[in-house]
Amino acid sequence: MRDAFVDTLCELAQEDENIYLITGDLGYNVLDKFWNQYPERFLNAGICEQNMASIAAGLAVEGDKSVFIYSIGNFPTLRCLEQIRNDIAYHYANVKIVSVGAGFAYGPMGMSHHATEDVAVLRSIPGVKVFTPADPFEARIATQIANKLSGPVYLRLGKGHEPNLERIDTDIQYGKMSLLKEGEDAAILAMGAIAGVALEAAKRSKEKIAVYSVPFIKPFDTDRVKALALKYKVLYTLEEHNRIGGLGSAVSETVADYGLGIKVVRLGLDETFTGIVGDQNYLRKAYRINAESILDYIRENQNGQL
Repeated sequence: MRDAFVDTLCELAQEDENIYLITGDLGYNVLDKFWNQYPERFLNAGICEQNMASIAAGLAVEGDKSVFIYSIGNFPTLRCLEQIRNDIAYHYANVKIVSVGAGFAYGPMGMSHHATEDVAVLRSIPGVKVFTPADPFEARIATQIANKLSGPVYLRLGKGHEPNLERIDTDIQYGKMSLLKEGEDAAILAMGAIAGVALEAAKRSKEKIAVYSVPFIKPFDTDRVKALALKYKVLYTLEEHNRIGGLGSAVSETVADYGLGIKVVRLGLDETFTGIVGDQNYLRKAYRINAESILDYIRENQNGQL
């Protein structure tokens, strides 16, 4: 997804000389393309993400620029949360915050539990829009939309070499979910790169399970949730994120707000810190958000155990 983001940003920068990119001393291999093409619009702020966010706000407010800031996991989000809230969001600065690998992110020893509260925190800040594309196809469109919008946007990307997913909906609309697979018995709504796992589980299930990607958490597609509530008795949500404050919460809030009266099963990470380290597949299994675990949840629900 990050390659799709950089390729798209380079294309946009060719047409718009006001696009700037700032990194917090990370991502050189993937950012080289932008750096080489537009060196005067690229800045390495160093390992000081709080300053990176404030510099971006200044460029956007005083220089009338569209500024993208880039780093991994918690660094461009939780580490500089005060600057995002006070410098960027409060002034509605045209800054796009790009985090790569939030959820299970690469570290010096492999992969670890990393920035699993980012969506919950940033969607609670007034004026900040939150995008969570599932694959390179959606990442490209999300980048284009983020650039068109004025004001702050949080773009949460996968860090691996995610493939483009099979899908039914190919026309991605701002603020709307995207149908990947049809099904009559239940539906899984998935946020981010883990949508591929939801698709795998749905294909293996004896039940006929629909799968939706949710590339936009804020604004959220309440109309789709209301429509799905008329069709299904249960909705499953899946996210590589804390179950509190992310996609499961957004769906549950909609169900409660509109009195939709359906069951929501939230699949994600528990409210816990972890010392487990391993590759992404290992961690998804450990935290029961892999395909096999999703199938177990569906069976348990069908048997009345959930």
